[in-house]
Amino acid sequence: MGLRSLFDLPIDMGWRHVLFANWPVDPEVVAAHLPLSVVPFTNIAVRPAGLPAWAGFDLPELNLRTYVTHGDTEAIYFFSLDADGILGVTGARLFHHLPYYYADIDIESDGGLVSYTSRRRHPGARPANFDATYRPTGDGYRSEPGSLDAFLTERYRFYTETPGGELRYSNVQHDRWPLFEAEADLRTNQVFETNGFAHPDGDPRLLYSPALTVSASESKRSDGT
Repeated sequence: MGLRSLFDLPIDMGWRHVLFANWPVDPEVVAAHLPLSVVPFTNIAVRPAGLPAWAGFDLPELNLRTYVTHGDTEAIYFFSLDADGILGVTGARLFHHLPYYYADIDIESDGGLVSYTSRRRHPGARPANFDATYRPTGDGYRSEPGSLDAFLTERYRFYTETPGGELRYSNVQHDRWPLFEAEADLRTNQVFETNGFAHPDGDPRLLYSPALTVSASESKRSDGT
């Protein structure tokens, strides 16, 4: 199976140790698409849909995203995605048109405390260092429909633009997120500044999810609605 066939297919993966760090921002900052969310986690067993988990590869990731509505569909728009895997970064850039950057990422979990560091190594790209520890607190739950937590996590499509300006999307399938409130020590976070945003004021809404299985469709051209 070549690189094109690998990434031009629906993808199965598992997400682990996910932190949703969500900052409210002035609507003018991102043209009324808010909030801004920094999301560190690790992908496991990333593979074309239908293959067994052992055939996949791991892909630690850090992304900056916001929340959009296109037509009647609520979705995610990614400003940047850093990942520790040349194959994954190359395939996602070429065939899913996502703004991925190669990075050195270390993630460890000890007794519920997750330690996460990321240093961008992509040739010619601006620095985007991130260093944090985070952990779940309290009891687990699933968000109520219409709540802020549902708005921040229950999204089933993401949009991206090609270098030529073509709008494309992929659909995402997963169960409702198992969530915990979280606490975090965000020691270094250059992700906002690297993408042209001032660091938001105030404290973020922090949510943690231990694990979820996710499937993403192939990239599709948007009909413009």
